[in-house]
Amino acid sequence: MATVKIINSSNNPLPQYATSGASGMDVMAFIPEPVSIAPMQRLLIPTGLFIELAPGYEAQIRPRSGLAIKYGITCLNSPGTIDADYRGEIKIILINLGHEPFTIHNGDRIAQMVIQKVDQVEWIEVNEISDTYRGEGGFGHTGK
Repeated sequence: MATVKIINSSNNPLPQYATSGASGMDVMAFIPEPVSIAPMQRLLIPTGLFIELAPGYEAQIRPRSGLAIKYGITCLNSPGTIDADYRGEIKIILINLGHEPFTIHNGDRIAQMVIQKVDQVEWIEVNEISDTYRGEGGFGHTGK
């Protein structure tokens, strides 16, 4: 299990896994008063969290499925990437794709965070690449 250094400037619990098999940890809003997101409005919601990831890791911010299906609340720039060298506060870009305004309160679970191992690559410039059965097929070429 990897360890991550974290500063929690809020009174909210640290991000945590809801179940033993969960991949994402719930992240909570850290706001002084409730905010309402109108339909098609987007807001940047602070979390009060600052992390120090080891080189070769990233944190991904993803929507919570319950908020998405019940209210149309999702994350823009999803998954959002927090790079290993970023040291600022984690903030979540939320958008309301629903038909009604949605209110967020301090401590509400607004997103999930997944810690992922990543590699950096070195490009090798060539004149051609190998062919595969799929070839150039994309954008729904295998059916509906």
